[in-house]
Amino acid sequence: MQPKTIDWKETGSRLETLRHGNLNLRRNVCKQLRYHLGNCAGDCKNCTSEMDNSISRNELSQVFLVSENTITNWERGTTPVGVEDLLFYCELTGLSIEELLVFQS
Repeated sequence: MQPKTIDWKETGSRLETLRHGNLNLRRNVCKQLRYHLGNCAGDCKNCTSEMDNSISRNELSQVFLVSENTITNWERGTTPVGVEDLLFYCELTGLSIEELLVFQS
């Protein structure tokens, strides 16, 4: 049996799509960025803050503690996402690793 190979370009495209349309990711990024400022009660389901439809690369970079260029490189598939960061993506989005990664056929 051949090992699966990750298609980083397609995986990056999926990560960019999630940044624009995953409610769990938006809520968790919002919480991460606001909680330490005292602007968040931590109860995302009953949050009254108005959230944008998407998260900027800058906001996501702050949560992942990486540069905005790193997020850009992940989303373009030019740099693979590290295992720890992939697992953090899973935690923030509510998706499994299998749902997050795209494998070459």
